[in-house]
Amino acid sequence: MKLKKLMGSILVIALSLLITACSTSGPSGQDNLPGGERVSAGTGSEQGEVTYPLRIKHAFGETVIESKPERVATISWGNQDIPLALGVIPVGVSKANYGVTDDSGLLPWTLEGFKKLGVENPVLFNDTDGLDFEAISDVQPDVILAAYSGITQEEYDLLNQIAPVVAYPTVAWQTYWRDQIVMDATGMGMEAEGEELVSELEKLITKKIAAYPQMTGKNAAFFYFIPTDLGKFYVYLPTDPRAAYLTDLGLKVPESVAELAKDSASFAIELSAENVDILKDVDIIIAYGDEALLKSLQADPLMGTLPAIQRGSVAMIQDGTPLAASGTPSALSIPATIDDYLSIIGKAADRVR
Repeated sequence: MKLKKLMGSILVIALSLLITACSTSGPSGQDNLPGGERVSAGTGSEQGEVTYPLRIKHAFGETVIESKPERVATISWGNQDIPLALGVIPVGVSKANYGVTDDSGLLPWTLEGFKKLGVENPVLFNDTDGLDFEAISDVQPDVILAAYSGITQEEYDLLNQIAPVVAYPTVAWQTYWRDQIVMDATGMGMEAEGEELVSELEKLITKKIAAYPQMTGKNAAFFYFIPTDLGKFYVYLPTDPRAAYLTDLGLKVPESVAELAKDSASFAIELSAENVDILKDVDIIIAYGDEALLKSLQADPLMGTLPAIQRGSVAMIQDGTPLAASGTPSALSIPATIDDYLSIIGKAADRVR
């Protein structure tokens, strides 16, 4: 039977849970990750000296930045953390639409990033139901950073009337965190600093995962379950930043997931519980949920047949929390949450025999 008969419809999932957490970078040298090639954004710089104009290629063509941007605005998910990590205060950023547990409108690491730079009340674009072009225009940006986003051609054209836009390289919501950093930093005239930030984060990750040898050699996949309907579920594919981040943490892409990805241009795929057995090679499952969901999965006559679910090698990340949001990594979320994230996955790895 062909895979197309085994799988449900391929989705571009519009739930905020799925869209908000869509941006990270696969580890360098991971040939098994589709789209994992490093983005090269030419700047005309040499030995750290930036010359203008900057030219940045992306999905909608090429953006030309004539001079050093002084006023940086960011939209969508994760882009705001890059200027903050590089010591630049954005004049306006998108309000976070997932994982916020207070009234700040920002994830805790972003809020802390602003505070470290002396900003208590940053300008937020309330664009969770669509871009607020008027608000973006009001902050008079010199550049708009959107390397990780889902903007359309029409939205890009409208934004481009406000200021030059750094859009995603090829496909919406499929920009890995390394490429996000390099592209957005390039748009600020700080490509060298962006490259250095990537290097620092890579060193941090390498140091942290050394404490979890039980994860070495294991494979893992990121699932999404609907607690009220276990008759279907979703698997994030390697083009999704959540799934790619797992390989940064020393885990591997299961062969079954890599096979599913061959026939998909999306970042996630829907499967029927009746076909769960095609994922029997998965060692560790990462998912949004809690112990109650895990018990429901184990009791389910179909989902409960999956070895990872049977033995409980499932890392449940409480839905709607900052930690769940950090599954889609950013320049600031990685150092802020990697310890907690690894701890939960490490416990799941302990159950793999």
